[in-house]
Amino acid sequence: MARHSEAPRLLIAGKAYAPHIGGIETVMQQTAEYMRRYAKVSVLCCRDGIGFTKREKLNGVSVTYSSSLGTIASCPLSLSYIGDFRRRVMVSDAVELHLPFPIADLSLLLSGYKGRVAVAWHSDVVRQKKLLTLYRPLMKRLLKRADVILTATQAHIDSSPYLPAYREKCTVIPYGIDPQVYDRRPGMHPLDAALHDKTAKKILFAGRLVYYKGADVLLRAFAKVQGNAELFYAGGGVLEPELRTQAQALGIADRVHFLGCRMTPELRDMFADCDVFVLPSVANSEAFGIVQLEAMYYGKPVINTALPTGVPLVSLDGQTGLTVPPSDADALAKAIGILIENDALRAKFGAAAHARVLREFQLSHVMRKTREVLLPQSFRN
Repeated sequence: MARHSEAPRLLIAGKAYAPHIGGIETVMQQTAEYMRRYAKVSVLCCRDGIGFTKREKLNGVSVTYSSSLGTIASCPLSLSYIGDFRRRVMVSDAVELHLPFPIADLSLLLSGYKGRVAVAWHSDVVRQKKLLTLYRPLMKRLLKRADVILTATQAHIDSSPYLPAYREKCTVIPYGIDPQVYDRRPGMHPLDAALHDKTAKKILFAGRLVYYKGADVLLRAFAKVQGNAELFYAGGGVLEPELRTQAQALGIADRVHFLGCRMTPELRDMFADCDVFVLPSVANSEAFGIVQLEAMYYGKPVINTALPTGVPLVSLDGQTGLTVPPSDADALAKAIGILIENDALRAKFGAAAHARVLREFQLSHVMRKTREVLLPQSFRN
């Protein structure tokens, strides 16, 4: 490990950061906290909602939350981000951009920065077609400028309309989790506490209630399930009122629980407490699904969807759970029914899921690979 006075300076930039909860934010935080052993790390992101710039120290990492005027098409509006970025990147030896986030692309290209640029490509822009028309030329310039492009699976590259042209720059490094922080808290059974029927199997969804997560498909599927089960939504979002109305219309409101946004320890308790975890995503915006790893670590079978992204490469069909076609409520209902009725199959898939996380997705292994590609060659020894 380099002495701190000799350590390289690394800027990690993206849209949001802890305490904001999300997959990209989790990866940014993991990277920042690991890399601070080897580099002088700073993080740049935007504030949630409307607010002035603020600076904090979070778990030993210096974080700047640039001022924001609000959001359009899920993208913060922040003029100060561009200036904040330039001030930090021009004294950095390397920068990692977590995309998609058009302001980060623009900030890098306007800065005139000549150092090492790593792009962490989490997903393509899928739904915001008008934004993509404006963003595409900027994105292509950044991909051409980048020294390395990090993706979580080979499917990220193969399914993207843009990355194959830069295949030689791409490095596949999966996302990971740290088993040491997933010890179960004794006596914590948050789903049990909410059950109406204490003998029912617990089906868990965890994530934002937005279009690409398929929460509405899950609700329609659950209405078709004949076995004794109750469904839990852990997370909030713009679709929650619509989903509540839909549950009433389907006559299943008494078996569906909307738990709202929860802090990380509570979410982990829920992963440990469920019987089956479901990731019913319907669009390529869902590129991996770290929540799958969290459920798998606790030995839970996962039902996911056959997107062309990395989602079905995390939990494997017939090995650690079941994979169904996206937006197919009938197939999803059948998969849920199979698992809630078969204790032995759940146990088999769950044991294989736990073993797969330890074998393929341990954070320490993932971060070692990340360090090798983030830092300039002269700092890698």
